Amino acid sequence: MEQDIQLLHEVWSSNRAVKDTRKKQITFESLANSIISTGPFSFYVIDFFDMSLSQISPSLYEMHDFDPETITFNDILGAIHPDDIDFVIKAEAFLTRFFSEEIGREKLLSYKISYCHRAKFKNGEYALVNHQAIMLTMDGNGYGKSLNIHTRIDHLSNQNTYKISLIGLNGECSYMNISLEDEGKDKVEFSKREIDIIRAIAEGKSNEMISKELFISPLTVKKHRSNIMEKSQCSNTAQLIKNCIQQGLL
Repeated sequence: MEQDIQLLHEVWSSNRAVKDTRKKQITFESLANSIISTGPFSFYVIDFFDMSLSQISPSLYEMHDFDPETITFNDILGAIHPDDIDFVIKAEAFLTRFFSEEIGREKLLSYKISYCHRAKFKNGEYALVNHQAIMLTMDGNGYGKSLNIHTRIDHLSNQNTYKISLIGLNGECSYMNISLEDEGKDKVEFSKREIDIIRAIAEGKSNEMISKELFISPLTVKKHRSNIMEKSQCSNTAQLIKNCIQQGLL
């Protein structure tokens, strides 16, 4: 397990080699709107300069029985299920490539990263958690701070999809259900408007209510809903909402 954790550190170290990002900070409004929890959760801020932790929620200690006096980032990584650590390594490596080669590394500050893995809890048992990461700051040397949120979701599913979702902030489009097996070629892309409608659907709003809220016609809302269901390959609204919760969108 220690060797696997070291591989993760190497992925993050290689990521720092890119030095063309400007120091920037996400707005509080975008941050607040992106943090949605559907179960017991914990959070912390990791500084990739020295791997130090700050802003640790008390629930992190309570859920995993970590020692507040001695906790390190490696302790958190060590709680990942041994059978899922390889996926986490590949996911982080893929994200480095995706932002560097596909959409631009400067966009890291405009996305929330989400994927699932199993983690060990205080009772010694493993349960599925949704990992969400939001970069708070970045500088020209490739270092930055990330807010990481872990939400226990085994009440929704015990099956890991082993896929990644990138939820756009600041008006960026979102990429859902990215498979590492096809290097993201079959990713599902949602526009900001579609994301707004998905969230409104999850709140139980009708087409008429959504149209008034977004200043578009009910017919346009209906068309968006149809496109959303087709893109997500969901057969009904309940399945859509469940999948979006697992992907960190809701």
